[in-house]
Amino acid sequence: MFSILNLGLQRGSKALLENTSLQVNTGEKVGVLGNNGVGKSSLFGLLKGELEPSSGSLSIPNGLRISSVSQELHPSNQKALDFVIDGHQHFRAIEKRLHLAEKNNQGEQIAQCHHQLEDIHAYTIPATASKLLSGLGFKQNQFLEPVNQFSGGWQMRLNLAQALMCPADMLLLDEPTNHLDLDAIFFLEDWLKSFPGTLLIISHDARFLDTITTHIVHFNNLKLKKYSGNYQSFLVQQSEQLALQNASLQKQLRKKQHLESFISRFKAKATKAKQAQSRVKALQKMELVSIARINSPIQFSFAQPEQLPNPLLYIEDAKIGYENFNFNNFNIKLNVSDKIGFIGRNGSGKSTIVKTIAQQLPLLSGNAHFSKNIRIGYFSQQHVDTLRLNESPLWHLQKQSPQMTEQQSRTFLGKFGFNGDTVFHEVNLLSGGEKAKLSLALIIYEKPNLLILDEPTNHLDLDTREALEEALQLFVGALIIVSHDRSLLETCCDQLLLVNDGIVIPFDGSLEDYKKWLQINSNIKTSTKIINKKTKKQEDALFRNKLTPFIKKLKAIESQLDSLQMNIDKINLELSKPEIYQKENQQKLSAFLNDKHQLISEFDSHENEWFVVSSQIDKIEKERDHDPL
Repeated sequence: MFSILNLGLQRGSKALLENTSLQVNTGEKVGVLGNNGVGKSSLFGLLKGELEPSSGSLSIPNGLRISSVSQELHPSNQKALDFVIDGHQHFRAIEKRLHLAEKNNQGEQIAQCHHQLEDIHAYTIPATASKLLSGLGFKQNQFLEPVNQFSGGWQMRLNLAQALMCPADMLLLDEPTNHLDLDAIFFLEDWLKSFPGTLLIISHDARFLDTITTHIVHFNNLKLKKYSGNYQSFLVQQSEQLALQNASLQKQLRKKQHLESFISRFKAKATKAKQAQSRVKALQKMELVSIARINSPIQFSFAQPEQLPNPLLYIEDAKIGYENFNFNNFNIKLNVSDKIGFIGRNGSGKSTIVKTIAQQLPLLSGNAHFSKNIRIGYFSQQHVDTLRLNESPLWHLQKQSPQMTEQQSRTFLGKFGFNGDTVFHEVNLLSGGEKAKLSLALIIYEKPNLLILDEPTNHLDLDTREALEEALQLFVGALIIVSHDRSLLETCCDQLLLVNDGIVIPFDGSLEDYKKWLQINSNIKTSTKIINKKTKKQEDALFRNKLTPFIKKLKAIESQLDSLQMNIDKINLELSKPEIYQKENQQKLSAFLNDKHQLISEFDSHENEWFVVSSQIDKIEKERDHDPL
């Protein structure tokens, strides 16, 4: 498809690539990885002919059809559907020739145009454009709305649809999931998997890369290195290389120990065995990420909250939202150990719910109680927008915490990648990802015991996303996440709540099950989704008595598991200290290992009991699912 030989590439005076070679073959689906600023987008510019190499050569076949997503917004009054169809430039060119031939009454030319339209199956093109619009989240009544009536994020979806409409030999996608929610990402994945050409993707979404890619190209030290396999395979290969090169095995083992501890806790906390299996698989992948990130400059963590009140809050029989969009009879109780992910279609009200929990939106009616010791850390795009554009990261932190010395502030900000003079840069000079990292840093510094994250990984690079996941896994307070980042949801949440049609219900499957749910429900009309409340009350009353004793027993076991896990974590902390392995501490080490062995044995016993009780609950709920009521 294309090859690069001994190539050099510069952007201004900055060298991006030096004496590097690469070959990408027809049909390969390639993820392009590297830190921000290394030149990933410039590589796309080179392939599109917008940039010239400073040395070496780039070989691309003549006539190669390349499609990419425009980053510009279009102040056009053209209809959305027509705008997407414009992506099929060959169709539009034939269409134009046909109109001209009809106008001039050129019979032979008209016939020729019709044959050409048949060859490209032109009759399917409007349907394909409609499918793209629907899959990317547009409602049917929006297809004929002017492009300039949509917000910037939705115009970027239109740009993506237009690029996908193009019958290209090579498709270049730069962060295509940034403006998408989960259902649109699922659609895009399926579309790209069936794309017959060569695909190059720049993305910070690890799960997206895992699903789509057959190869990875990694920017490192001004070189391009190609790996076979998807992102997970790349991590395995990189981890193996690092293990050979890196002498810090103790550091790797400590990280692995933390993750194994977290995996054990998830097995116990997940409300369904199927859901638990999904989480465990995701967390086991994180072990690879952890080792691969040993030498990363981004290594941040959450400090222990000063207080952990239980419960943190409860909201009862509340009406929340706005006068023209609200939820009735909303109820939630949040304990300090809860890790919740909200899922649901775009516009279903997830952000409205978390704004209410974050006390950014008052109740319309009902009761709410927040612990007097609650400390909420709330991240949203609006939080990023409150940063002072003409001030620096250092100014923001010292404004928030005047007692900190400059050195203390710089050390803290350094954990988030703000090193050297970057602590003095004005916020308006920072990238979107750097602004998000600064907002997270300011929230983390406040030691929240309830962390609410609304799309926290937008604009974050892979390294920072993975650092955030690692930090959240060890966060001891309550956590609420709204995100299209599946890795974040799967590795950091032990309960999913589905927001749909004005109600919030537990979702007991994995995110793959959610994808199936979306597919099943996408063709069902709203009227058929409405639940008959009277019937539901009858059903609930019938099974409540059966479920209650098992649920109580399950909660008691979970409490015991939490206590055991806390003690195991304390021992793991002691075992992570290098001095414990010194000769004079041999007796203490032996005691710790014996205690850990006993605690793990008790944990396993309670965990087995948990699965037995959980399966009994499953059985009762299956009976309800198949009940004629």
